[in-house]
Amino acid sequence: MPAAPELDHTALLRLAIAESLAARESGVHPFAAILVGPDGRVLMTQHNAFMPDHDMTGHAERVLMTRASTSLPIEVLRDCTMYTSAEPCAMCAGAIYWTGLKRVVYGLSEHALKEITGNHPENPTLDLPCRVVFAAGQRQVEVIGPMLEEEAAAVHAGVWG
Repeated sequence: MPAAPELDHTALLRLAIAESLAARESGVHPFAAILVGPDGRVLMTQHNAFMPDHDMTGHAERVLMTRASTSLPIEVLRDCTMYTSAEPCAMCAGAIYWTGLKRVVYGLSEHALKEITGNHPENPTLDLPCRVVFAAGQRQVEVIGPMLEEEAAAVHAGVWG
């Protein structure tokens, strides 16, 4: 079996950041995540699902993992990568872990996001690196990031007041 192609992390992360801008332009919080297969194909895209029901657990990464884990076999998920505009929070990191993903690549760190959002009631950011959550698990999840942090942060300009 031939080796999987090397993924272009920069290009795929830029796609996730572009999706976060699309989320913002559609009236939801500027976060997005994409699921990419080992061949580099985008399998799923997800924006935050906070609106219209004010679901505080409707983070793009968590919703994407629910969709992925209920529609794709674990054998596929084990070789997938999530690209996300911002570092997965503790809840989303847990969902990624339980779904069985191989890798996460993120733009904006939780620490930088907390600096941007402050104590906004719609985004009370946890300054807890996803690496800490994954390190508590029994299997490794590769983490790459922060990457393109200024580009990812620019999408949030003016959003959090």
